[in-house]
Amino acid sequence: MTRIETTLLASAGALLLTAAQPLPTLDQTQPGLWEVSGAPGAKAPVRLCVADVPSLALFEHRGKACKSKVLKRAGTLTALEYSCGTAGFGHSDVEALTPRSLKISTQGISDGLPFNYVLQARRTGDCAKSTAPAGH
Repeated sequence: MTRIETTLLASAGALLLTAAQPLPTLDQTQPGLWEVSGAPGAKAPVRLCVADVPSLALFEHRGKACKSKVLKRAGTLTALEYSCGTAGFGHSDVEALTPRSLKISTQGISDGLPFNYVLQARRTGDCAKSTAPAGH
């Protein structure tokens, strides 16, 4: 076998292995400590303890009372829209790159102003345990 044939065979094998692995979905992601890059005005990544990973799609309106609706789930992509009353609304496409890495494209209106940006989010570990004493 020539060197070119060996290289082609190895490349084809790698493609088959990649194709055989299931694509990641948003359902495979886990709560925990997430680091979000690309937030407007943030010079450093934002670190968040996230209990509900799909809530990262509402990044612009985090901490606000919002209602969301999944529009589409196809392979690695989840598209959703949400409304936060007078605080605004948005549409986000969340792509699961791996179970620990997401790409979030989001746009909408926040406090009367438009927004449109892309975030990279990655799970960095578990959230810190609370040091508060347990209630009785």
